[in-house]
Amino acid sequence: MKNIYVVRHCSAEGQHRDSPLTNEGIRQARLLSNFFTEQNVRFDKIVSSPYLRAIESIKPFAENNNLQIEVNELLKERILSEEPIDDWIEVLEQSFIDLDFTLPGGESANDAIKRVSNVLDDIFNNDSLTNVILVSHGNLIALLLKQYDDTFGFNKWKNLRNPDIYLVQIDNNEQIVQCLWD
Repeated sequence: MKNIYVVRHCSAEGQHRDSPLTNEGIRQARLLSNFFTEQNVRFDKIVSSPYLRAIESIKPFAENNNLQIEVNELLKERILSEEPIDDWIEVLEQSFIDLDFTLPGGESANDAIKRVSNVLDDIFNNDSLTNVILVSHGNLIALLLKQYDDTFGFNKWKNLRNPDIYLVQIDNNEQIVQCLWD
């Protein structure tokens, strides 16, 4: 059985690649560390988005447990458009309805799903990995979870929190997705 703990990063000062965690986000990162420690699970791997807010979210746990954080560009945030969008929430909703919808310089939902699927395929094809933590961003996480729970869409994306943790358990053909963060 594979257990993939999908983590949305803690509260950050912005959306830029190098945006650090807020003071509240730093506190949340310590809570994440406590949560994972209390799970009493031996984690085989931590893979994170290259964005600072994602790395800083899992860093306390990794340091406390002498685990390396593997940075993977494929877990970066999904870009809807290269240009600013006034009605970005409506555009995002449209992208959950039409998975091929894209704006100039943007990434369709299907393109983002293919991107994150490469990370998942590496995990599934590695028999030495049982318990893995993936740290990423809300939009990409919603699309990842949609692959295992087809009810996961725009409305569930809106309810994601900073941070949030979902467990995806896969055993043969059985798939379970559950939220673990209270």
